[in-house]
Amino acid sequence: MLIAFDSTQQALRTEMLLEYAEIEIDIRPTPKTITAGCALSIDFPGEELERVRAILEEQSVEIRGIFRETADGYEPA
Repeated sequence: MLIAFDSTQQALRTEMLLEYAEIEIDIRPTPKTITAGCALSIDFPGEELERVRAILEEQSVEIRGIFRETADGYEPA
């Protein structure tokens, strides 16, 4: 799963929040197929989707969206 952002500040904030929650993440460039205002995205395991959504909502983090990788690229999750 991939979280895309409109700002680097929100990406870095989310990185800190998810690491604090001990969710395994990777920072990576935002794929060109996803239009976002920030060049950074966060990968996380799909089984953590509900926990990640809860943290983002609870902390009022602004994101472009959460995406699932498919054979054709990415689709909203």
